[in-house]
Amino acid sequence: MESCDFLVIGTGLAGLAFALDVADHGSVIMLSKTEMKESNSRYAQGGIAAVWDGADTPEAHVGDTLQAGAGLCRREVVESVVRDGPDRIRELVQRGVAFSTEEDGSFQLGREGGHGQRRVLHVQDRTGAAFVDVLAAAARAHPNIRVLEYRMAVDLITSSWLARRQGSLPLYPDQVHGAYVLDLASGSVELFSSRMVALCTGGAGKVYLYTSNPDIASGDGVAMGWRCGARVANMEFIQFHPTCLFHPQAKNFLVTEAMRGEGGVLRDARGEPFMGRYDPRAELAPRDIVARAIDAELKRSGDDCVFLDMSHHSDSFLEQRFPTVHQRCHELGIDIAHQGIPVVPAAHYTCGGVAVDLRGESSVRNLFALGEASCTGLHGANRLASNSLLECLVYGRRAAREALSRLPDLSLHRDLPDWDPGDAVDADEQVVIAHMWDEIRRFMWNYVGIVRTVRRLKRARTRARMVRGEIRNYYWDFRLTGDLVELRNLATVAGLVVESALRRRESRGLHFNTDFLAADDRFLRDTILQRML
Repeated sequence: MESCDFLVIGTGLAGLAFALDVADHGSVIMLSKTEMKESNSRYAQGGIAAVWDGADTPEAHVGDTLQAGAGLCRREVVESVVRDGPDRIRELVQRGVAFSTEEDGSFQLGREGGHGQRRVLHVQDRTGAAFVDVLAAAARAHPNIRVLEYRMAVDLITSSWLARRQGSLPLYPDQVHGAYVLDLASGSVELFSSRMVALCTGGAGKVYLYTSNPDIASGDGVAMGWRCGARVANMEFIQFHPTCLFHPQAKNFLVTEAMRGEGGVLRDARGEPFMGRYDPRAELAPRDIVARAIDAELKRSGDDCVFLDMSHHSDSFLEQRFPTVHQRCHELGIDIAHQGIPVVPAAHYTCGGVAVDLRGESSVRNLFALGEASCTGLHGANRLASNSLLECLVYGRRAAREALSRLPDLSLHRDLPDWDPGDAVDADEQVVIAHMWDEIRRFMWNYVGIVRTVRRLKRARTRARMVRGEIRNYYWDFRLTGDLVELRNLATVAGLVVESALRRRESRGLHFNTDFLAADDRFLRDTILQRML
């Protein structure tokens, strides 16, 4: 049995922020499904939103966030996150993050959709990667942090689960004691005991056929939280990024929203701009509006994509400001200074997740959920661009402070059972997993996408239930593999998204249902789901 004070599942920005803040006071184990550097955070190109310029105000940032969130943001959360933002930026600078600057040395501030001011600090167009590189190096160097790569958490161990295993009634309040973890190299399942657990596993973009997310984004944290009885909120709000590169060789490549902030124009295949017909803010409207506009244009015209026109800028400016996009497009033969960039919407961000309080704690005691795996109330029905990295840092700090305050009163559970594989044997039909994986992602894309109907959602619910039943039987018959664990998690998350969408009988933010076109104040509340144990 491995043991530690803090078990951090995931090595993205939220997990790194939490781990570094607690490591001086206790032992930390961080688990990564692949290499430590791989996470959703790494692919955040645009930047981090914070009030930094004298022309901007916290009230303006709060207002933009609330407007984008379409009535479902928690104001106290928004105000506190915006207030804490500048201090988290200063800490990044102290750690060595080199933000892009103007000629006078001041930070270069970008503007993105939904923002009324330039307030997006960035490191060219690789902001997430820059943050992760700096914090990961610090974590690697810290004597109290152990990073275990190619380890995938399977399920959490809670007091209620232990009670049921012994034939007793579930305990309340429930609390977490550790996790079972699959060693992807050896295939063995290891036991980890910890005083506290932080779910920092990122989002669930891979539940859709087309996504900007890396392959690891299979909703593991949300699925594990749900299975152990934690409350899950607002899973119907899946943000589709309007501009992902459309090219057969460009898997999951995002074209940053900051390009529209620098005057990029969306045009149809005939070269005509169209965003002005959908919103007076045109390309700078919030993401839900831009994504639906592109979707409507593609359905109307039958074209495969639209084009983002940056030809009003010089090639030298584009190469300096957007080196990642410039280089990738150049590799694919696209001259972005003279040609439109072919783009389509794709699943990008999970606004819902494990419901947490202001300290980042879930409804299961000592189980924290941070970053995209959580639902804090910051994003509401639609995340404002570049608020996600801010949320990771602010809640990483808050959760760490709360965890440290409890550390003296918590002890390790010394009597946890080893993983029991039962009569499971090696799987002999991997094609079954591949088929079910593909089926989930296709019916989610076709039935639970940018535009929904009740009929499509009910079809998706039927398919989700059937697939979960098939997976349940398969899961207990065969020894675990990473693909099987991810498939189980994807099926769980798909079911949560569908059920949440069916319960919201209105259109609000990212949830657009043509059977209920208007927002309805009766649904001006979070969609809360909780598994009955």
